[in-house]
Amino acid sequence: VAPEVCTRVKLSWRDARGEQELELPVLQPHSGLGAPVIDVRALYAKSGMFTHDPGFTSTSSCESAISYIDGMQGQLLHRGYPIAELAQHASFPEVAYLLVEGELPSPTQLATFEKELRTH
Repeated sequence: VAPEVCTRVKLSWRDARGEQELELPVLQPHSGLGAPVIDVRALYAKSGMFTHDPGFTSTSSCESAISYIDGMQGQLLHRGYPIAELAQHASFPEVAYLLVEGELPSPTQLATFEKELRTH
């Protein structure tokens, strides 16, 4: 049995108007890496309140299909590759190709790309 996926959370509070409630969507990571996140973009518009997260310890600043960071685990990935491995084992043209094309080049692709780099 697959685990149940949380898709919405409810935030409730009491103010001068009485009991208030707001549903916020829960976004799942596309790559399967990382934790789900609560999308609070509509929070201020619907409640008049902001979130407070000193040090941004529980805050996601953007959605990325390119990079993944997990500071607690010491992970920094680019297109699924650990940055440390790219720095140690890949050449500048290979990493440049990865940045532009989204995947590491084959030997033929690398030769063509290096030729293009030299002529531009």
